[in-house]
Amino acid sequence: MQPAKYTHLIKQVAAELGFSFCGISKAEFLKEEAPQLEAWLKRGYQGKMSYLENHFDKRLDPTLLVQGAKSVVSLIYNYFPEKDLAVEGNLKVAKYAYGEDYHFVVKDKLKIFLERLQAEAGEINGRAFVDSAPVMERAWAKRSGLGWIGKNSLLLNKQMGSFFFLAELIIDLKLEYDDPVKDYCGTCTACMDACPTDAIAQPYVVDGSRCISYFTIELKEEIPADVKGKFENWVFGCDICQDVCPWNSFSKPHRESRFEAHTDLEKMSTQDWKEITDEVFQKLFRHSAVKRTKLEGLKRNIRFITGE
Repeated sequence: MQPAKYTHLIKQVAAELGFSFCGISKAEFLKEEAPQLEAWLKRGYQGKMSYLENHFDKRLDPTLLVQGAKSVVSLIYNYFPEKDLAVEGNLKVAKYAYGEDYHFVVKDKLKIFLERLQAEAGEINGRAFVDSAPVMERAWAKRSGLGWIGKNSLLLNKQMGSFFFLAELIIDLKLEYDDPVKDYCGTCTACMDACPTDAIAQPYVVDGSRCISYFTIELKEEIPADVKGKFENWVFGCDICQDVCPWNSFSKPHRESRFEAHTDLEKMSTQDWKEITDEVFQKLFRHSAVKRTKLEGLKRNIRFITGE
């Protein structure tokens, strides 16, 4: 009865901590994903994100991350905002970066999660992950029935679309495992048709080196001239393939106060963006994921789009 008892406990704690969904899968080598990852890297779709080439084995085998790992607990945390600040004609920031950096917000919750588990189940060996280690989070979320991988390579959930963060607990506790769900993309190609840089190379395969999010966040050098005029005013990240996805019509606003945007962010005009100072940058994005680009990176993106 222990696996059933602890599975129930985990799902209960997940709900109490504000996670929208929780699924569990067996911690084992990702046999199906191994050749896919290898082919993706060989095509150079990682661009300058060389860190994706590291720890190949660890990405595919959770037991190399947590000794004796038996279960991967996958979690969904909603970030869909009450108001979409992306206004036509103005410069835009991806919804996930409106408020406080999700790494901190979700990691805080996972820390409490592990503490609760250890209090109930005794000494558990485990680690928490929020997009910060070699964990193939979408593969695990798919295995645990949280959704299916869409043609834009994001996890899609029938009840809430894709505007959410994924997180994992890899633990050495045997649990009851969930079953995967089927793919509900059907013949829809909305995300592929909408991508202005043709980053979705083929259904379910994204060329990361062509993605607007890659150019505006990951790429540290000058943005290539061949994509000029194709960013549709996105200066940090991009939501195009998610905004057009029919499943995101089911998105509902989050209830996380730490994800609320600074009140001045909505008021930023294109001119304000062009003239952004370090003081304004720090005020708007003090705890935001936008700090990843630093002010100079953001200014580079603004110049690339406005031509000034």
